[in-house]
Amino acid sequence: MFKMISTSAAVLAVVALASQSSAGTCQGSKYKQTSAQAACDSAQERTAYRPVQTDIVDTAAGADDFKTLVAAVKAAGLVDALKGKGPFTVFAPTDEAFAKLPKGTVEALLKDKEKLAKILTYHVVKGNVTSKDVAKLNSAGSLQGAFLRIDASKGVRVNDAKVITADLRASNGVIHVIDAVLLPPADIVDTAAGADSFKTLVTAIKAAGLAEALKGKGPFTVFAPTDEAFAKLPEGTIPALLKDKEKLAAVLSYHVVPGYVTGADAIKLNAAKSLQGSELKISSDGGGVHINDAKVIKADILTANGVIHVVDSVLLPN
Repeated sequence: MFKMISTSAAVLAVVALASQSSAGTCQGSKYKQTSAQAACDSAQERTAYRPVQTDIVDTAAGADDFKTLVAAVKAAGLVDALKGKGPFTVFAPTDEAFAKLPKGTVEALLKDKEKLAKILTYHVVKGNVTSKDVAKLNSAGSLQGAFLRIDASKGVRVNDAKVITADLRASNGVIHVIDAVLLPPADIVDTAAGADSFKTLVTAIKAAGLAEALKGKGPFTVFAPTDEAFAKLPEGTIPALLKDKEKLAAVLSYHVVPGYVTGADAIKLNAAKSLQGSELKISSDGGGVHINDAKVIKADILTANGVIHVVDSVLLPN
């Protein structure tokens, strides 16, 4: 069965240092109390492990690169929360990261408290997790509710943002500096509807009366057939299914597995139980990952309530 990752997990995410100094050589940092510097000699190491007096908000405010972030935290009314006990892990965009957003975006967000709060909480996960743990992770649940994708294969990335400094310690957690703002994704249905290759799938979901369910809390893992995959079915199959709500719902729910499962999780499995009730066969080899006889052609499309893996054939329950 799939290994489930709960949104309520206490320890969820973090990052690794993008680069390390050569043996015996310490790299400097413009930020205070980074673990990389703290480990350079015993005196610094002792300093790193004694209590830190400043919380996440004050630590960010004391740096030069988080003026926009701090202003946003205040505008969203999140100061008290991020000064709370925690611990929290914060992926903190720099001022340069905010400047990459389209012109007028920051100003508009500062006037929209609710939307701003959702974006900022998408940068926060529960737990105090340092860079040493990154190799064990491929995803993390944010306080906003949606998952973050963690990739440490080439440097460290959170979604598409690169970690440029890790392990800025605070009294109630840790900050990892990133070079881009993270924007929360839409739910499974809206994500599929916003793509060009799932028109038939979205039409089928609506016809089967499953849109509300797949917009629910989840999380869900969806193996999503493309329009080309549906076109491979025998002529007349799709129109017939669209007229048979019960059968259509059975076929579609056979493509959904409860829980949040990334591509990295899938390759460790040989089967998974679908919402329809039947098992899906999972296999992986040099040719990629297959669900029954369908090939996964794109993995890990993150959504607000789960993850989508694109498949090249429609899965039909026995």
